[in-house]
Amino acid sequence: MKKIGILGSTGSIGTQTLEVVRRQPTDFSVEYLSSNRNVKLLAEQAIQTGASIVCIADESYKEELQNLLNGNSVEIIAGRKALIELAGNNSIDLMVNGLVGAPGMEPTISAIRNGIDVALSNKESLVMAGELINSLLEKHNVKLYPIDSEHSAIWQCLIGEKVSQIHRLILTGSGGPFRTKPVEQFSRITKADALNHPNWDMGAKITIDSATMMNKGLEVIEARWLFDMPPNKIDIVVHPQSIIHSMVEFYDGSVKAQLGLPSMKIPIQYALNYPNHTGTKWDNLDLTKIGNLTFEKPDLPKFKCIKLAYDALQLGDSYPIVLNVANDTVVQAFLDEKVSFTDIPNFIESAMDTHKVIKKPDLEDIEDLTDWTQQFTQNLIRKKNI
Repeated sequence: MKKIGILGSTGSIGTQTLEVVRRQPTDFSVEYLSSNRNVKLLAEQAIQTGASIVCIADESYKEELQNLLNGNSVEIIAGRKALIELAGNNSIDLMVNGLVGAPGMEPTISAIRNGIDVALSNKESLVMAGELINSLLEKHNVKLYPIDSEHSAIWQCLIGEKVSQIHRLILTGSGGPFRTKPVEQFSRITKADALNHPNWDMGAKITIDSATMMNKGLEVIEARWLFDMPPNKIDIVVHPQSIIHSMVEFYDGSVKAQLGLPSMKIPIQYALNYPNHTGTKWDNLDLTKIGNLTFEKPDLPKFKCIKLAYDALQLGDSYPIVLNVANDTVVQAFLDEKVSFTDIPNFIESAMDTHKVIKKPDLEDIEDLTDWTQQFTQNLIRKKNI
């Protein structure tokens, strides 16, 4: 039986991971869970799974969690430091990182340094510290399994293939809710509009990233580190039906694709069961019901965030860190209705252009850049609201 820990267990990835685990009760045991503030669901999950440890990242909710779990033999810890230490708890076989945004990076590093394999949904880990993480994976002989549907698709397509024979990776994306919306109307996009994704059921932050198409840009950077591919060999294709999750093209012109209904449970299940396609079968894909599969080029002038991500990857060094942290901060401001939809790429670009470039940033540099970028973008947000 494989022992797993789940960070962000009350979020979209975490709850779906627990659905997979419930379908395979003899294959997995859940040793720990974490949440930021959702104490009620965290307590329910702890009781249902029999987890040994639960962590609430926001310490102000610890007492409420203690009351909810009174009488249950579960260790309760709280705070950011406790979360990072929990990620390094090497009593488990696999850590599922379902955290959202930049705060998910340090737990990934903590797990790797303690010899724990990681099933990674937190793309920001590799966006901000891809080179560092890859060196740690090699040093500690640790495996990293991608959970994102696009990277899981590429991973599956590459099994048995030679990296030297790859011509390009092709990341597919639905195009989000504004694929056909004229750019002249973007200034009137509301929070409710942006949260209405046509295909996927995701958390709020990731859904906004899909609407701006920053998610595709971040996935390009993540793919660069996961598969050791230069930026000029990673392309994006808009595929509105979200049936083909990504593709690999080889030098002989052949293309391999991984298909499936738009469900995160399938890539989660594969990461947990690797190298086997075992476990529960979810809904079948019936291509006769789908009918048509269509493809388009991404509209880069319209979706500026894609170009910003490619620019950050090409420039390297500290640019991807600033891109990622600025995006986290401004997207939250949009969700709080403090900035407009069109402010998102503009504020990110301003942070990238203004920051002092750091060559080959280490973990301390990343922390300093995170603080600077948050302060810089928050100042832009405050000025917007004066």
